[in-house]
Amino acid sequence: MIQFKNVTYQIDDQVILSNLNFTIPPQKITALIGPSGAGKSTLLKLISTLISPTSGNILIDERSIHDINIIEHRKSIGFALQSAPMIYGSVFDNLNLPKKLFQQTLSDLEAQQLLDSVQLNDLKLTQDVSKLSGGQRQRLSIARTLVNRPSILLLDEITSSLDVKNVQTIEKLVRDIQQKYKLTVIWITHDVHQASRMSDEFIMLKEGSFITQGDSNTLFQSTNHTLQQFLEDVQ
Repeated sequence: MIQFKNVTYQIDDQVILSNLNFTIPPQKITALIGPSGAGKSTLLKLISTLISPTSGNILIDERSIHDINIIEHRKSIGFALQSAPMIYGSVFDNLNLPKKLFQQTLSDLEAQQLLDSVQLNDLKLTQDVSKLSGGQRQRLSIARTLVNRPSILLLDEITSSLDVKNVQTIEKLVRDIQQKYKLTVIWITHDVHQASRMSDEFIMLKEGSFITQGDSNTLFQSTNHTLQQFLEDVQ
């Protein structure tokens, strides 16, 4: 469970997130929706402790982020981005990166099992990542997030640049992985239909403020005026 308690984040005089109060349920997929500039990516950075709140507190399983071991916390988080950034080198080099950051090494067997988990069993560990398609890169990126066996998976627009077939593949992978490993998944998406079909809950932000939260099955039936207007604008 991830709790935001009166969380504000600002840079100089610019308030990015303002007085957020909500709870993200454990072992479910929560979609973060809202217009561009709402602060969604900043929220993921706060959860991963890449940045710290200006004020307020974030509790991870009832422990304040001010008190937790940062290194261990970051090991417990997988983070995948829209661009699926890769380092120069092989498939193995990229899978091994999370281990290398902690002076460890992934075994070939572990690496192959990770590829199998995202349906990339046809790839060779020695293959150059520059030769991979967009869909393959994103699946490899997801496999890399699983290296340290995280309990939280943060996904930032991971399907927005993919074709329909690859979107469907990634969605199924995320759902399968979430259920297999009982992960808490937080998924930023601009596709409200994806939010409805893929997530258990949704949270809407606008201009750095919390707007509403609810069961994703009821997303399009919400009576919240701001959410209704947002849905009209993006459909």
